[in-house]
Amino acid sequence: MFQIKTFNAIAPEGMARFDQEDYRINESEEPDGIILRSQKLHDYEFPQSVLAVARAGAGTNNIPVKQCTEQGIVVFNTPGANANAVKELVVGSLILAVRPMVQGIEWVQTLKGANVDEQAEAQKAQFAGTELEGKKLGVIGLGSIGAMVANDAYRLGMEVIGYDPYVSVDTAWSISRRVKRAKDLKEVLTNCDFVTIHVPLTEQTRHLIGAEELSQMKQTAHLMNFARGEIVDTDAVVKAINEERIAGFTTDFAEEKLLHHEKITVLPHLGASTEEAEVNCAKMAARGLKRFLETGVIKRSVNFPNVEMAFESPYRITIINRNIPNMLGLIASEIAALEVNIDNMVNRGKDEHAYTLVDVSETDSAKIAAITQQLSKKEGVIRVRAIKRNEECEF
Repeated sequence: MFQIKTFNAIAPEGMARFDQEDYRINESEEPDGIILRSQKLHDYEFPQSVLAVARAGAGTNNIPVKQCTEQGIVVFNTPGANANAVKELVVGSLILAVRPMVQGIEWVQTLKGANVDEQAEAQKAQFAGTELEGKKLGVIGLGSIGAMVANDAYRLGMEVIGYDPYVSVDTAWSISRRVKRAKDLKEVLTNCDFVTIHVPLTEQTRHLIGAEELSQMKQTAHLMNFARGEIVDTDAVVKAINEERIAGFTTDFAEEKLLHHEKITVLPHLGASTEEAEVNCAKMAARGLKRFLETGVIKRSVNFPNVEMAFESPYRITIINRNIPNMLGLIASEIAALEVNIDNMVNRGKDEHAYTLVDVSETDSAKIAAITQQLSKKEGVIRVRAIKRNEECEF
């Protein structure tokens, strides 16, 4: 029986994946797994029972990932599950940046009299805009969201320049061949009429766009941030706009300094706020957490490598350890010392840590317990777990 703790309201379509026979929801303060959306866990004291945290969303800056890693807690996210929702908001914001529709709608509401139609027709010129077709869009970050934005912008008739030194093979296949690849960030900033950011928040991307980068942009350019607020130095943005060094800024992250400025549009973090995105994220988060708890398989973790292996033996031993030499030999020798045969084994490392799956043919639960106990005592081993195969589990 697994205990799951939730923070925030998680879409019921996702929670339904935790069947009542094997799972209990919010019935224990010592859960095996946590699933959440935006709740900040930096002050949360993780019980020793916690094996994994699943974030129903892409960003994990609300989770102390480094601390979790040291405690052997696997952190999952759901990249791509909300990509379409964010993409549509970006495309809508691009249109609003060139066509003052909101201002026009608000102005029409002020009209009075029987000839409202004539008044509107006579004064509509004040809301004349421009078109996106033929303009250049720079997309910084070509992950799930950035790739979709790039493709749709091209279909709108824009010339698209993308920049991402870490673009994956899968994403590369999904991007239109007509999207030009920039060699560096400067090429995007100096050439584009619009620049939109879609990178994760890391120490390397914090204030990725600051005063120096803003100075490289066109005076007529419009900057858009739907990634994370801290990626843009907003003090530098306000200064650049006030000095007419860029034309405007649209962001999904509210700050007081950005409000009540005619050239700055602030949205209340609407990126993934659609019914479909919340359901998709909840389903993916629940699926990843359930798969890990029941089989030890890691897929889409931000702090441990992807490790998959068919589960066909009676028991599986999972080991989280520091990435040090001869650990595999140590694991194998400890299991052999108890006269247990290894059926299959896979190991992957990521930075300073590694994860190993070991399938054994042993059915004696006492021997399995002895293996986990012996391995847990070894230097460099952070967490050991034994999983009994459930023939009915499907993923």
